[in-house]
This record gives sequence, C-alpha cells and structure tokens, in this order.
Amino acid sequence: MKRIAAALTFFTRIPLWKWTEIPQTYYSSVVVYWPLTGWVTGGFTALLLWLAAQVFPMLPAVVVALTGRTLLTGALHEDGLADLCDGFGGGTTKDRILAIMKDSHIGTYGVIGLIFYYLWFVSLVVSLPLEIAVAAIFASDTFAKTCAAQLVNLLPYSRPEGAKNRISYERMSIWQALIVILTGLLPVCMLTYMDIFMAMSIIAPIIVISLLILYMRHKIGGYTGDCCGAACLLCELSMLAAVAMIYNVQIL
Repeated sequence: MKRIAAALTFFTRIPLWKWTEIPQTYYSSVVVYWPLTGWVTGGFTALLLWLAAQVFPMLPAVVVALTGRTLLTGALHEDGLADLCDGFGGGTTKDRILAIMKDSHIGTYGVIGLIFYYLWFVSLVVSLPLEIAVAAIFASDTFAKTCAAQLVNLLPYSRPEGAKNRISYERMSIWQALIVILTGLLPVCMLTYMDIFMAMSIIAPIIVISLLILYMRHKIGGYTGDCCGAACLLCELSMLAAVAMIYNVQIL
C-alpha cells in the first residue's frame, strides 16, 4: 500500500506523506502505479464533469472539470508538455534540448503547446454526449498513463547526471508491466460497454506513443520525466480524438 501511496503522492497533490511515512526508494517504482493514479485523477475529473453538467452547459462544465484536475495534480503533466514543446521546438542538439527542458521558464513553444492542448481537449469533450464524455475522460486518463509508462521500459534515461528531482524510474518486471496494462485497460471496459466500437480508440494512443518513442530516441537518445508527462497528455488527447471520431462516424 505504501508503494501506491508513493505514486499518489508523486503524481497528485494528495498529501499522503502527512499520514504515512513513505520510504524514498519507493518513488523509483511509482510508474508501475501510474495508471492506478489515473483511477483517481481520471475518476475525479469525470465526476466533476458529470456534477458540473447538472447545473452548467457542457462547455463550462468541461472547464470546471479541467480546473479540478489541475488543482489535484498541480499541473504536473502540463508542465512536462510545455517543457517538451520548448525543448524540442527550440533546441537543435541533444544538449541544447535538455538544457531548455531543464529551464524553469516557459517559452513561446510551451505556451502555444498548452493552448492547443486545452483547445483540443475542450472541443473534443464538448462534442460528445455527457455519458460518453464521462467514460472517455476516465478511460483516456488511465490508458494514456499505461502507454506513457512504456517510455521507462523502451528507452534509457537521457540525462547523464540523472533526474532533476533525483528520482530515477526503474524498468518494470513482467509482473509489473502486467499491472500497468491491466489497471490501464479496465476503465476502457466501461467505455466499451457503452459502445463496443469504442474499443478501437486505444489504437490512437498506441500509435502516438510509438511515434514519440522513435522521435525521442532520435532527438535525445531516450526520455526524461518531462517526456513522460507530455506523452501522457498527448496519448490522452489522441484517445479522446479517436472516441469523438468513432462517435461522429456512427451518427452520420
């Protein structure tokens, strides 16, 4: 349970460290429980959307849900997306890209990347019926984390000096990989229960993470923590886009 508490402490602002002592070594395996934290973040976001939609139109309801998730996670993955956009957008060499990503200031590419992410997220969710939108948010949050977690298994860490937060993720064993896959896929079953064709939506984030792995290997020879956060949001967005495409094709 303390390993799960470590993951929730690392990936959210829930202060579990106030009530239980978490060994520092447990943080190196938090990626194993990353999709499980998606049950909390995705579930909370989906619940907020449903509650807000009872009193607001769909557009402000989505904004309420996104605001709640941002407060819960401390914009951890959004920070990673901004850093990745700045680094890969402004850097031409591995060293320069990593230096830009390490800089705490946000640049033009980072701002534009976040704007487009939120525009896509909001427009996609608003295009869906409430019930499907709620299930899609829950499923995409968890499965995106499953996909992004594969960076740890398939790429080396890029920075020779180690992570800037002094936490290096360990590669997973077969059993740990199974935990990641199962905890990420179970919420997808809820979405598939509503519409069997929605099962095809998981193809999109699988393609996205495959392309990101190839791109990161080419540009910086591996991954960083920012890459993991950015990959999570991009996989989530691709899955929401796939859900919206499947839904709209069916109603034509």
